[in-house]
Amino acid sequence: MKATGIVRRIDDLGRVVIPKEIRRTLKIREGMPMEIFTDVSGEVILKKYSPVGEMSQLAQSYAEALVNLTGLAAAVCDTEQVIAVAGPVKRDLLHKPISPQMDELVQGRRHFVTNSENTVLAAQSVPAAAVAVFPVVSSGDSMGAVMLLKGEKSPPRATSEAVESAKAAAMFLSRQLEA
Repeated sequence: MKATGIVRRIDDLGRVVIPKEIRRTLKIREGMPMEIFTDVSGEVILKKYSPVGEMSQLAQSYAEALVNLTGLAAAVCDTEQVIAVAGPVKRDLLHKPISPQMDELVQGRRHFVTNSENTVLAAQSVPAAAVAVFPVVSSGDSMGAVMLLKGEKSPPRATSEAVESAKAAAMFLSRQLEA
């Protein structure tokens, strides 16, 4: 663990303020759910809570189904990182932070489908390009996205059937989060 040198007191309601610099660095926003852990040495650990991350096994199964249906690699991300991948890029992409482009799509709750010329970088420092991205939204909040990825041997754009399959996957995961 990295020491920051910042000390905060607990108030009379048991609250501690996380300094603005740390919130900005870790992209922690007001209202964001946090998980609280403790360990045997008495440390209290705060971690951003990811409802999509809790569904990683379901997301992995859906990514594998998308590969079988579309012939394209598929991935699911939460608002921070790639949580499920199926296809040839699996080892490189899993648990990598999403790219700024992907973050913009996820936070904006916008979909993307390539026109054969442009793609969206899926994750930071990994050359995996998404040809279709559909947001996973629950109760109006952006939770992540489902993406189809371009491979070396895949066509430059996804078929309309592949796009509809990815869209259905995002809708399904959105519904699972609301249940």
